[in-house]
Amino acid sequence: MRMAMIVAMDEDGFIGRRNRLPWRLASDMARFKQLTEGDGFNSVIMGRKTWDSLPDSFRPLPERVNIVMSRDTGWLAEGAETALYEGRAIELAFAEGSEECWVIGGAQVYEMFLDKVDEIHLTTVHTNDSGEVRFPEWDRNEWTEEIIENLDSDDQNECSSTYSVWRRI
Repeated sequence: MRMAMIVAMDEDGFIGRRNRLPWRLASDMARFKQLTEGDGFNSVIMGRKTWDSLPDSFRPLPERVNIVMSRDTGWLAEGAETALYEGRAIELAFAEGSEECWVIGGAQVYEMFLDKVDEIHLTTVHTNDSGEVRFPEWDRNEWTEEIIENLDSDDQNECSSTYSVWRRI
């Protein structure tokens, strides 16, 4: 099973503000859906706050096994599997027959899985100081970057952005 991470962050590493994305980027949301659904049967791993931040109409994320990391052993939500620790989340994705497992946030979950993924799909949003929650520190020297797409801002994307894939060396 392939494991990857997908994240959007501003140039300062911010990924969220008030339990939401700080920007409106339709192109990035479409890419997120396309990548995490994929061609096969995929899983997404997220924290409980990320789960809570999803609009009701998108919870659970359709066409994917939704695995929610929570320290609350009694936490349950329709359409979600609950995992207390990383190994259990991976085990759930594997047991469901997932071809790909995507780590989708938030900051604590990204930090837990940073050493377990071989790819980071990163959208760099060209703005600064747009959040209050940052992506964890990571040594970019251990990765190679392939820039896939540069997009200008428009009526559907409030900021310009760069989409790249980082692969572990």
